[in-house]
Amino acid sequence: MYALFERDRQIGAAFPTEKEVWEAALIEGLVTDVPVADEEGGQILPDGYHVNQIEP
Repeated sequence: MYALFERDRQIGAAFPTEKEVWEAALIEGLVTDVPVADEEGGQILPDGYHVNQIEP
């Protein structure tokens, strides 16, 4: 399971895949585009936000 975090606090629901977390963040307006594997990396989520794997 994966979830979106703001600093150390989980925000929103947990999802079975990272893809679903990105989709939820996109719907919520936290990101404007989903990362693509062949693009150069960079900060896509606002500062303090990140996706982490969690225990179910």
